[in-house]
Parts: sequence; structure tokens; C-alpha cells
Amino acid sequence: MRTTFVTVVALGTLVVSLSADIRFTSTWKHIDAGTVNFSGKKVAALVITNDDSLRVAGEESLVRELAARGLQAVATYKIAPKEVLAKAETAKPWFEKANVEGVVALRPVALDSQRMNRSDVWVTPYYSTLWGYYGYGWSAVYIPGSGKRVETNVVVETLIYSLPQDKLLWAAVAQSTSTRPDLRAFIQELVKESVEILHEQGLAKRIAK
Repeated sequence: MRTTFVTVVALGTLVVSLSADIRFTSTWKHIDAGTVNFSGKKVAALVITNDDSLRVAGEESLVRELAARGLQAVATYKIAPKEVLAKAETAKPWFEKANVEGVVALRPVALDSQRMNRSDVWVTPYYSTLWGYYGYGWSAVYIPGSGKRVETNVVVETLIYSLPQDKLLWAAVAQSTSTRPDLRAFIQELVKESVEILHEQGLAKRIAK
């Protein structure tokens, strides 16, 4: 059971041009992801950042894209107050009260992207369950625009979790290298591409017309 739970299928390095300086570097999918269907179910859109305007705008954009594919999407800022978000133990009851079945999370970070592309990252306690990831994710977010003008490798990870199973189903890494990365534009573009890939993987379905 333990082996089955942590087995991840590596889809390989996926390089997708989002714009001149933004690209996906890898995607990963849990072997059990195909058994999960979020169509018509409540899924929380979560952008992990201390920038409130970025968080709200990003979550609303993610809600629109998920809803267009048949999911009952809700922005996390509408589920829980800001003061409880940063800790798993205070945020979890709000997600449970909202009867959320899944979470699609985006988190901007600034770190060595090579570490993020390794398959063993996604099965560590930091990532394999939502609540194991939650506190860790909020403790290390990237805020652009501070410090001297240097070239920054900005990484945004996209993760989708099943709450009933409490495990990571799918993960992707996108990055942009720039002296002044426009994180808001990055998130807006990344949301559309990420949800499209979720659709292709069968985790998000378009509404039948």
C-alpha cells in the first residue's frame, strides 16, 4: 500500500513556450490520478503568496478556467479569512467546512529549478499530501520587486490535490528568467496553460456543448 501510494509516473521533461521567457520544465502525475474525477465537484483555487492583490487576482483567474471545464471552482480567499491561511491546522477546518474535494495550488518560488524537476521531490512529506505541503508552502514564497536588479530564476509550481484521499495527484513546474519578472502576467498566463494540461490529463473536463 505504501509503495502504491507514493508511486509517481514521470511524464518526462516538458518544455512548452508560454511566452518569450516563460516555459514549463516538467510535469508529473500520480499513478492513481486516473481514478479521480472532479467534474461537478467543488475544487478550491489557491495561490500561495503574501501579495494579497496577486492572490485574489490569481485565484479568480484560476476559478474561471476551472469552471469552464465543468468543475465547481471556488477561490480560497472566499473560503477562509486571510489570518488563518498560512497554517495547516487553522486552514484545514475551513476547507472541510466548505466541502472541498480538490485543491489546485500555485506557488511562486525563487530557487534552483533543477531540484524541482527531480521525481523524488513530489513523494516527500513536503509534497505528497496537501496538509504536509500546506505549511511548508506558505513558509517559502517569492515576492518580486525587492532588492537590487539581478537576473532571477522565478519558478511557479502548480499542484492538484485530492482532499478525500489527501494526496498529490499532479504537479508541474514553470519558470521565467528575467531581471524584472512580471509575476502577475506570469500567473495569468500560467493558469490558462496549466488548466489546459489538466484537461488533457483527464483531471479537468470541458463542459459539453
